[in-house]
Amino acid sequence: MISKHAVGVVIPSYRVTRHILGVIASMGPEVTRIYVVDDKCPDGSGALVRSTCTDPRVRVIEHAVNQGVGGAVMTGYMAAIEEGMEVIVKVDGDGQMNPRLIPQFVAPILNGEADYAKGNRFFDLEQIGAMPPMRLFGNAVLSLMTKLSSGYWDLFDPTNGYTAIHADAARHLPFKKISRRYFFETDMLFRLNTLQAVVADVPMDASYGDEVSNLKISKIVTEFLLKHVRNFGKRIFYNYYLRNMSLASIELPLGLIMFIGGSVYGVVNWLDSSRAGVETPAGTVMLAALPMLMGLQLMLAFLANDIASVPKRPLHKKTRPWRLPCAD
Repeated sequence: MISKHAVGVVIPSYRVTRHILGVIASMGPEVTRIYVVDDKCPDGSGALVRSTCTDPRVRVIEHAVNQGVGGAVMTGYMAAIEEGMEVIVKVDGDGQMNPRLIPQFVAPILNGEADYAKGNRFFDLEQIGAMPPMRLFGNAVLSLMTKLSSGYWDLFDPTNGYTAIHADAARHLPFKKISRRYFFETDMLFRLNTLQAVVADVPMDASYGDEVSNLKISKIVTEFLLKHVRNFGKRIFYNYYLRNMSLASIELPLGLIMFIGGSVYGVVNWLDSSRAGVETPAGTVMLAALPMLMGLQLMLAFLANDIASVPKRPLHKKTRPWRLPCAD
């Protein structure tokens, strides 16, 4: 089934000269085109592929300035869209991602089940036990933050870079706005949710070898946290106020106002009572507790609605009828 469709593979290339040729050689016949994007690699990986690789499917694209993995992938996406690829797969050039899994990533997209497929190394409990503890903790924290900021509550392992996307979904992405470096995979999920694209997890084994993780806890707590808060605010505004209005649009602000108002009122009166050396009256306690409890219930109701609003209908099925037929 896959052989009937144009499948392009994007390989961001930066300091991967030891593995890039092996990765290309592992590509199966289901792959139509291979885009090696040399992201100003100091080792000249693009030149190496151009001078050594004889696979006619390979096209080398070189950046004049390093743009990070996100920039390299966006360049590959644009090239694949221009050449008419139907599905675009992103595989790293360091040999950590098995190209034999490409059919598994492409299948849910070609079957009309999803617009975007990403790897999930947490599916197999045995594999989870073999993960480095710091990587496991970092991914767990990032997954929780990503669920909030992206709106995809049914996904895990957000930093997994093994992905596939339908070209009809990729062409609607704001290429210039997507984060270019470590936050790229997570920002992609936020952008896809604003498009109401369907995303699916694909189980895969974890493979690290002698790889040293660049995932720093300090980066999670500072840079990533701030970006997640920003994306959460944008997503809520786009989905609940700009493009649509529902009961949840009222529940969130009303819940926040009641919870914060009750908290402030309670703290102020508790401090006043402490200074005066008297107990806080029961009525005052109730006036603080009731709005807090009601606000918490409203926020939980909003959260339940948000979880139930994960996109279910693939974007490429919705947009395909809008595309004009090609002229003869």
